[in-house]
Amino acid sequence: MDVFGIQPTMNSLSTRVAVCSWSLQPRTPAELVQRLGETGVARVQLALDPLRDEPAVWGDTPQRLADAGLGIVSGMFGTLGEDYTSLETIKRTGGIVPDATWDANWRNIQATADLASRLKIPLVTFHAGFLPHDPSDPDCQKLSKRLRQVAQVFADRGIRLGLETGQESADTLDAFLSSLGSPNVGVNFDPANMLLYDKGEPVAALRRLGRWLQQVHIKDARRTRVPGTWGEEVVVGTGEVNWDGFFGALGELGYGGPLCIEREAGDQRVADIRTAAVFLARR
Repeated sequence: MDVFGIQPTMNSLSTRVAVCSWSLQPRTPAELVQRLGETGVARVQLALDPLRDEPAVWGDTPQRLADAGLGIVSGMFGTLGEDYTSLETIKRTGGIVPDATWDANWRNIQATADLASRLKIPLVTFHAGFLPHDPSDPDCQKLSKRLRQVAQVFADRGIRLGLETGQESADTLDAFLSSLGSPNVGVNFDPANMLLYDKGEPVAALRRLGRWLQQVHIKDARRTRVPGTWGEEVVVGTGEVNWDGFFGALGELGYGGPLCIEREAGDQRVADIRTAAVFLARR
């Protein structure tokens, strides 16, 4: 039996489900373990920033997860100074593009790579920042240089790097990765982000980026009706993601990796993640 007593089929997606730890908003490792238990999911994509920045509080997280029979499928880190108030503010402040935060972010990234290596985490994901459409744009060249630097520090430790999707179109990201030349860098595909940022149709974007696929987030959304503003994140199965088409495309691409449920809105995160887990278990 799998989550909530549902018997998974041989091809059930539920056997690959994980939960993004930050979605549960835990204040301590004990809360993380408790809330994961309440979701019915035994795997996690682990936010690494708390372990790096507050080792006195979060240092025993891996052992607590292991003691509870919970596995870590991947890691995630954020960058300093990110402001998600609007699409314009996150475009200015996101990822490793801003000069004002680059030195501090670079120090954190090196420490995060060391931490992921110690924990034997095979994949780490993050938001690199907005990619200019024009490859000759100075910001595009700056991001390429910095991302190669970041990629190398993880490659030296045998770790793959997944870039979050959504800030740019699939065509722009595909062209950027093709020119980057860092074999350990791919994408963490989030179908909802394509709608939240209004950057394209998720299934078509997934097919375009399929050769770069490292991991998938399970999240749903509705596209904005006001250009230039955020779309709305909603409970999985209630938004505009074409899930039949999405999972069909994953099958065509031969993807068999983790399906990490992410919920970044609402005040009933555990319940919403449980709903998403059941949605997957019934497929």
